[in-house]
This record gives sequence, C-alpha cells and structure tokens, in this order.
Amino acid sequence: MLNRISLRTWYLLVAICCLVLLCFALFVQYRLFLDPCPLCILQRLAFIWIGAWALLAAIVNPGRGFSRLFSGLILLGAAGGAWVASRHVWLQHLPPDQVPECGPGLNYMLDTLPFTDVLREVLFGSGSCAEVKWTLLGLSMPNWTLIWFIVLGSGTLWFTVRAGRRAKAER
Repeated sequence: MLNRISLRTWYLLVAICCLVLLCFALFVQYRLFLDPCPLCILQRLAFIWIGAWALLAAIVNPGRGFSRLFSGLILLGAAGGAWVASRHVWLQHLPPDQVPECGPGLNYMLDTLPFTDVLREVLFGSGSCAEVKWTLLGLSMPNWTLIWFIVLGSGTLWFTVRAGRRAKAER
C-alpha cells in the first residue's frame, strides 16, 4: 500500500495530520481547559511549520530539486519539534526535587524580556512544563507529540528518498 502513495500525496497527508493534531490541541485547551505550557506552544509552532510547508508542497507539486527543499524544511521542523518534545518528556520524568521552579507566563516574558532571554527560559523549561495533566495509553501529550514528530519526519525522509530513486530509475 505504501508503494501507491506518491510524494505529493504524502505531503498532503502530513498537512492533514498536522491540522488534526493542532485541532486536538485546541480541543484540549478550550474544551478540557488544559492551558499549554511554553514548551507545548513551541511544539504547536513546529506542527504549524511542518503542516504549512507540507501543504505548500502538496499544492505546488515540486520537481525533484524543490521536493528535496520542501522535505528538508519539513524535516527541520520535525527535528526541532522532536528536540523540544524530548526536552519536555525529560522534564516530566525528573524527580520532584529536581524540577525547576515555575517561571512567569510566556506572554509576560515576551512583553518584558529580550527575545533571546525568553527563548532561553522557554527551552530550559519550568515546573509547569514538568506537570503531566493528560495521558492516553499511559503516555503524556509530549510523548505523543514526540512520536508524531518522529513518524512525520521519518516518513518524509523515506518518501523523498523513494521518489528520488524512482526518478533516477526512470532516466
């Protein structure tokens, strides 16, 4: 079945997947009243990045060279998102005495601190990021986002390499 999926179709599936994941995040925020921590917001931004480039690639249907560019941009977002999600998972598994203090909210930091300081504080994480508020099958939301970043990134890499090999074989 995977042999029937073209790179363009994969890009469309990635965009749809990111849309569904973002809609679920908004559902959890506005219907289950679980506010996202700063690391959750960064993970959402990574899904927006991935989904936007995947949608653009699906619409444009790039040739071989540009498909590598689009895939590279998607992989960049997946790698960045996986790094943030890994950091988030690590914070959630710290012993309680090693969890960093809760810091100010993201909006406050953006209003009062230079951007580089905000980025450093957000990536360091805070006590609010270490709290597990939701699980599915024993995995927290950052665990699930890490899985999705890996699936979307490795799938994009696989379909891009396969499309390149097919193009080379057709010559």
